[in-house]
Amino acid sequence: MNSLEKYQPLILLTAILMGMLMGGIDTIQQHAGALIPPFLMLMLYGLFLLMPLKRVFTSFRKVKFVLVSLGINFLWTPVLAYVIGMVFLSDHPLIWIGFVMLTVTPCTDWYLVFTGLAKGDTVLSASLLPINLILQLLLLPAYLYLFFGFEQGIGLSFSGIIQSVLIVVGIPFVLALLTKRVLPSEGRVEGFFDTFNVIFLGLAVTAMFASERDTLLGNFDVVLLLLGPLLLFFAITFTVGTTAGRLFRFSHKESVSLVMMTLARNSPLALAIAITAFPDHPVIALSLVIGPIIELPILGLASRILIRHK
Repeated sequence: MNSLEKYQPLILLTAILMGMLMGGIDTIQQHAGALIPPFLMLMLYGLFLLMPLKRVFTSFRKVKFVLVSLGINFLWTPVLAYVIGMVFLSDHPLIWIGFVMLTVTPCTDWYLVFTGLAKGDTVLSASLLPINLILQLLLLPAYLYLFFGFEQGIGLSFSGIIQSVLIVVGIPFVLALLTKRVLPSEGRVEGFFDTFNVIFLGLAVTAMFASERDTLLGNFDVVLLLLGPLLLFFAITFTVGTTAGRLFRFSHKESVSLVMMTLARNSPLALAIAITAFPDHPVIALSLVIGPIIELPILGLASRILIRHK
């Protein structure tokens, strides 16, 4: 772990506070959201640059890991999310829908960064990204229909969602591949991102909190309603992931990857779907905006716990 990674929790906390303060300036708040994708892409570029990309295409040989990961994400997690929502949010059905949409969609970007910070197998994690993306796009409408009984079809902009994810993840991947071709040996570029990737994470978090400052402050009751269910969800999911890692005798790196892959949620993707599917119910989208505010500190804490138990 480099010197900056040791201060990851402090960097994230500082980023949150700076984002809330800077969000009080109208100009910054209006434009901060546009900075999130570039910083996220820089993080992923550094992460792809540091990993042996050739292994991405051979990681599916680990059939047991793939089956366990998919089983937790797409069988166990939806049931857990629905039950927790039923217990805590049944009096607030729109927030319940938002909670389920947030928790049943595995992450397709943040988890790679936190997996890297926790010293997990980022190559193995990246290899499951395409299938996680495809399955969540296909299954989310099914989950909503199964859990909430919608009688009418839900219009989803699949092409727009896939295009945005491909840009955020695909461009860094291709650029890292090209960089490795031009600079085949490890050098200053790799060293730079090895040291400063956590700073790019902090900048992305700052931009996120700055852009959503008013949403957070103006709807604090939704934060309080979601706080308990999300904390319980993440606690149970972390326990299930670590237990599964031990039960199936995964290596430490594989266990870290499993925990992060099943813990991190894909709120940006779920948010895009919510805006398209429920334009007349903004509280659903609001639930998904608030999700990362609770999730990001938990992912940072989880990565620290996993490092300490290496």
